[in-house]
Amino acid sequence: MNKILEVNDLHVSFSTYGGEVKAVRGVSFDLYQGETLAIVGESGCGKSVTANSIIQLIPKPAGKISNGQILFKDQDITHYTERQMRNIRGVDISMIFQDPMTALNPTLTIGDQLTEGVRQHENLSLKDAKEKAIEMLNLVGIPNPEERLQQYPHQFSGGMRQRIVIAIALICEPDLLIADEPTTALDVTIQAQILELFEKIQEKTNVAIILITHDFGVVAKIADRIAVMYAGKIIESGLKKEIFYNPKHPYTKGLLHSIPRLDQKNEKLIPIDGTPPDLFSPPVGCPFTARCPHAMVACEKVYPLRHEESQSHYVDCWLYDERVKHITKINIKPKEEYK
Repeated sequence: MNKILEVNDLHVSFSTYGGEVKAVRGVSFDLYQGETLAIVGESGCGKSVTANSIIQLIPKPAGKISNGQILFKDQDITHYTERQMRNIRGVDISMIFQDPMTALNPTLTIGDQLTEGVRQHENLSLKDAKEKAIEMLNLVGIPNPEERLQQYPHQFSGGMRQRIVIAIALICEPDLLIADEPTTALDVTIQAQILELFEKIQEKTNVAIILITHDFGVVAKIADRIAVMYAGKIIESGLKKEIFYNPKHPYTKGLLHSIPRLDQKNEKLIPIDGTPPDLFSPPVGCPFTARCPHAMVACEKVYPLRHEESQSHYVDCWLYDERVKHITKINIKPKEEYK
């Protein structure tokens, strides 16, 4: 498979009146053609900031990429100008935003919003652009596309608006699609339809997808690989089956134990106590230390070295460091352990 995207040691910060918020702290990952990478974690862990950094949509001058490298198809786009990024956005890299009502312009028809990008980037005539728009509406499952082109966003249901946003993102046939919480606020039936749509689109176009979510049900459906983020860092990454059936980091285990299972009766959900660390002054050690049931002295003082469980599965945790075996007294906090 061809490598589409390579992110190396990405650091993103925001200047505020209260100081500098270090939102993303050393994130690295690769993405290949036709692959779906899910980035999961609780709110505020840096998922959306990472995604927005790839297409340079972090608010400036407050936000900035302070360090790192973003390679898209072997081209370093880390410090591209706004003009250069306009030639990439929507054509090579597209993004689906969380709320389709804010992503769509309420004063323009669906036809105008679908054809705008393809006419600008591919220099198509209005007739050809409309034909392509109709083709995309058919692809995403919108009935009567010729009539729908003349309608406005408020005339569509939430699920249909989400399909339209997907059509807008795909009309220029990008190589990379970033989906930021694409099923948020949709009922489970519509969620299933949207996820099936992603699978259908990927099978037809071979587009690479970065899926930003906190819903492991969505991840289980369409992800190939999973990256677990916490406090601006990817603390565990692996194939879907490795993360679901052999999780290593206590935070990953905590996330999985907080999901109800239909195959177990009277199952007790185990919450993750505490709150994430303050990213104005992030901890020097493992950021999960204060909430971890297995925290040791070393966890608080030094960030753990990366442990490779397999070629595709790694975790940043002191529990898997060989040096821990030589520690005679381990300070395990009196909490119920994750199984």
